[in-house]
Amino acid sequence: MTQPKVFVTRQLPQATLDRLAEHCDMDVWDDFLPPPHDVLQQKVQDVDGLLCLLTDRIDNSIFDIAPNLKVVSNMAVGYDNIDVSLATAKGIPVGNTPGVLTETSADFAFALLMSVARRIPEAQQYVRDGNWKTWHPTVLSGQDIYGATLGIVGFGRIGQAVARRAQGFGMKILINTRSDNDVIDELGAERVELDDLLQRSHYVSLHVPLTDETHHLIGAQELQTMKPTAILINTARGGVVDSVALYDALKNNDILAAGLDVTDPEPIPLDDPLLKLDNCVVVPHIASASVATRRKMAEMAVDNVITGLQGKHLPTCVNPEVYE
Repeated sequence: MTQPKVFVTRQLPQATLDRLAEHCDMDVWDDFLPPPHDVLQQKVQDVDGLLCLLTDRIDNSIFDIAPNLKVVSNMAVGYDNIDVSLATAKGIPVGNTPGVLTETSADFAFALLMSVARRIPEAQQYVRDGNWKTWHPTVLSGQDIYGATLGIVGFGRIGQAVARRAQGFGMKILINTRSDNDVIDELGAERVELDDLLQRSHYVSLHVPLTDETHHLIGAQELQTMKPTAILINTARGGVVDSVALYDALKNNDILAAGLDVTDPEPIPLDDPLLKLDNCVVVPHIASASVATRRKMAEMAVDNVITGLQGKHLPTCVNPEVYE
């Protein structure tokens, strides 16, 4: 009996791939960089399943030439790289990997906040440049975290986990979200409008998905609304922030600093002016990058592929209406 065909757009932990191989004829892209889009198009023409990453654009140029495609599994929580509405119209379930990376991503968001606030990257460079001559009362003074006000924009699993960490630092927590959520009261947080949050927060941490509505949610006007001593943290998606406006705000000291795990575009070009600023810390989209979490994400992505090939409901499906 002929096995279904699956294309995997990047190398995953070998044990995970071995399990997938038991259920299909598997083709894995071996390069470190993602497959070019024209290569991806060639690979999907006769596949039954696709396991992709957030770096892969899955739109009509893919769906229209993959008549056998039964399941798309994205190894990520977000799925803005996939045209889900088109997948649904074609009856194709789309899976993601939620939940497992919540605590890991929240750890990192708070670590990035602390690193920027206390100027740790600058301090490391200061030492490496041979500038540490003596202790001095004003050198590399940062911002206090304990007792400060943290504004969290978006209050899903990761936003809630960040709020729990903020409790341990005695922070006042402001929340901006459209969802009704009992956790806000449980955490002793205050639900506010976005402008109010921006005006009052010493730190603003973004945890919203990238949609048409949230694209450039933080732009020039919002940055002008923030305190001149405020720090912006983005571990959501790069497009949530207008990067040109952010550069201007940082350059003109409209806000104090920023920490970015995500950029627009990704990867950030080496000539991007944000990389020239001492008050902007940029890291390469690693919020979920712990060994255990990435392994579990791969396992969940494979589970979605296997169940999709078997015609069963995906364990974590972003378009469950496809089964109606």
